[in-house]
Amino acid sequence: MAETYPGKAALAMPALALGGSGRAQRIGLLGGSFNPAHGGHVQLAHEALKALRLDEVWLMVSPGNPLKVGHGDMAPFKQRLAWAQEVASPPRIRATDIEWKLGVRHTIRTLKRLKKLYPRTQFIWLMGADGLANFHKWKSWRQIADTVPIAVFNRPGADRRALQGRAATALRHRRCQPASLAMQPRQEKPGWTFISMQPNPISATALRRRQQPE
Repeated sequence: MAETYPGKAALAMPALALGGSGRAQRIGLLGGSFNPAHGGHVQLAHEALKALRLDEVWLMVSPGNPLKVGHGDMAPFKQRLAWAQEVASPPRIRATDIEWKLGVRHTIRTLKRLKKLYPRTQFIWLMGADGLANFHKWKSWRQIADTVPIAVFNRPGADRRALQGRAATALRHRRCQPASLAMQPRQEKPGWTFISMQPNPISATALRRRQQPE
């Protein structure tokens, strides 16, 4: 039976105001299962706000990652959203169930819908190096890279594999410095950047293992 989420119909889409001087906002999208959400997600969000001069970061809880289908330890969506809300710190870092409300599971479809809903907003996709290492497995990954700028953050044990991987190699000519990523003109093909932050060994997998009874 498909999972149902009782509060779905009542929840509103995130409202966006204009940034300083009337400019459109720059929003970082950190998608994931958040199974559970943890300090590593928050650290990445804070680093993104600072390095990319973002107005907000959305912790975008996935209804179900297509690459993780069949994982028996995946908590229900409502629980994962609650975990993300616990670590969020609105208004600059907030959890959202927007993918659930839009009825999408693939990132490319999410981005297309968001750009229609918020035409003046500049979205930047945020992910860890482990995500970049597997990026070539995502549906329409090249189209994603043509749709929004991407910021990749270091992750213990994943950096080398990510930077030498298929996606990074294919997009190597579009790599740029963090400070210039959010300032690119919209008519250009989006670039991507790699940001090094203080290593954080926390992972959702490790947290789930700790929570399991002996």
